[in-house]
Amino acid sequence: MIDISVSSLVKSFELGKNILDGLSFTVNSGERVGILGHNGCGKTTLFRILVGEIPCDEGEVAIAPSKRLGLISQIPVYPEGWTVEQVLKDAHRHIYEIARRMSTLEAQMEHDQSPGLLRQYDMLQADYGRLGGYETDVDRSRVANGLDISPAMLAQPFASLSGGEKTRVNLARLILEDTDILLLDEPTNHLDLHATEWLEDYLLRFKGTVLAISHDRYFLDRIVQRSVEIVDGKAEFYSGNYSFYVEERQRRFEEKLKKYEKDQAKIEQLERAAAQMHLWAFMGSDKLHKRAFSMEKRIEKLSRSERPTEQKKLSARFRQREFEGDEVLVMDSISKSYGEKQLFSGLELMVTGGERIALIGDNGTGKSTLVKLIMNQEKPDSGYLFLGPAIRTAYLPQIVSFNDESRSALDTMLYDCRCLPQQARDRLAAFGFRGEDVMTPVGALSGGEKSRLRLCMLMGSDINFLILDEPTNHLDIASREWMEDALSDYEQTLLFVSHDRYFIDKFATRIWALADGQITDFRGSYQEYCDWRERQAVFAQNDKQREREKEKGKKSRPPRPKNNEKTIAKLEKEISKLEALTAGLDRQAAEFATDYHKLMNIQQQRDELDAQLLELYERWEELNA
Repeated sequence: MIDISVSSLVKSFELGKNILDGLSFTVNSGERVGILGHNGCGKTTLFRILVGEIPCDEGEVAIAPSKRLGLISQIPVYPEGWTVEQVLKDAHRHIYEIARRMSTLEAQMEHDQSPGLLRQYDMLQADYGRLGGYETDVDRSRVANGLDISPAMLAQPFASLSGGEKTRVNLARLILEDTDILLLDEPTNHLDLHATEWLEDYLLRFKGTVLAISHDRYFLDRIVQRSVEIVDGKAEFYSGNYSFYVEERQRRFEEKLKKYEKDQAKIEQLERAAAQMHLWAFMGSDKLHKRAFSMEKRIEKLSRSERPTEQKKLSARFRQREFEGDEVLVMDSISKSYGEKQLFSGLELMVTGGERIALIGDNGTGKSTLVKLIMNQEKPDSGYLFLGPAIRTAYLPQIVSFNDESRSALDTMLYDCRCLPQQARDRLAAFGFRGEDVMTPVGALSGGEKSRLRLCMLMGSDINFLILDEPTNHLDIASREWMEDALSDYEQTLLFVSHDRYFIDKFATRIWALADGQITDFRGSYQEYCDWRERQAVFAQNDKQREREKEKGKKSRPPRPKNNEKTIAKLEKEISKLEALTAGLDRQAAEFATDYHKLMNIQQQRDELDAQLLELYERWEELNA
């Protein structure tokens, strides 16, 4: 069954320039589709047309009857003074209306027990249960916890929230509303890793239809089943997630390029043949003229095809200063709090040259504050930070600002970087600021353009310690890929705060996970960290289970079995299995003797196995005794 049908859609905001130009596609019930394309190609415009916010100029949009459709980026206006909890409760307004009618009937039934009234009450009670009326409070708490909507935020007026917080609350309301078709326009923009992972798990279980616009490639890979790219106002289709789209798009480009080059070779061949036939025709053969004209028509047809082009990549690269020494950064007993809220305490960390560290954690845990302490923009409450004497830092903050936002991009470069006009223009061109773009006041630039301009200024300096706070937050996919290309050649120390798992997985060789005022320091890639975290969760669950069993055993004190041979044999099998695993880890340690990071990861696994073995040995001795 088709949930959404878009046919020959046309929409323009400027005379003679169609942002959507004959867009057509369908979405089946239960599909999860990614809507791709560069910034400004019409993705958000398409969503606004689908929900009826703006009309199309031509074409048709059809939504399946009785299907409810919700747009995440569209934040409704709520009554003045409504709290966040009232907004979330609004998702169940039809259930509360049924409850109100049931209460009215209950009051009437105290005096009137007529069959008609009882039937009406029974029908309402059945509807109330079918719609989940008895689980509304539980559902609301589950969704609020998953999206980091705290009890304190629930009590806040909705109007007092930031834009990001409003988006998060609206997302929660739409999930609670049990919408049939979800339109997600950058849903992860204001979510931390925990909330993003919760949303992904929810969408994977969601039975309805999902259309998603996102710059989060990891999110698209997990959620999307097929992709629709908007190119020149029309739809191109890819039967897979984002990674499939990237490979298939490159394959199609290479195929088009081969065809174009083949056509060009054919044109040259036909032009030579046509010229020769015209020459021979002067000797008295009109048939040769006709054949030459036929060839020229074919040449004209072949010449209409344009050379396929890839999106132009920016050519900038970071300048680097060689680092000589052992210590880039040392933190000793660092603590920081604001009023009664302590962000972290007793941090003991050291960074050496060439490491690439991802600082991750939920919103509000103090990641940006820690970065500001490193940059000496704030002071710790206790402890000290030490930067090596040869360290030259460069810092890209989360919110980029400039001294004078009325200056143009060119003047900003001239004033702040002390370079010649031609040098400034060349560097700006390498970052995509060309022609009249360089005269745009920096205050009029988008968040992504400001980040790009600040990076342009940073890259002109010799640096060996680069610190980035949410570097991909305001960038589209093409700009993120460009930044990754630029960073790929940077070989000095890198510390970055990010929720972009694709970016983290590509660059991090060490993870700092900040939670509950402490940093878990994991040496390895992001995927290795996720695997380790899953193992720790399993171990913790097993420990809790053992504790429960111990408590249960203490209370019941069952008699010791007389025959323990079977239990001992089972324990010996488990011990043998774990001993084989530790032997395998020892072999790996010998194989990777020169790889420090790999050895650290192997040692962590060995420590975990040793702890399990020790417990098994103790149980074995106890049974044998």
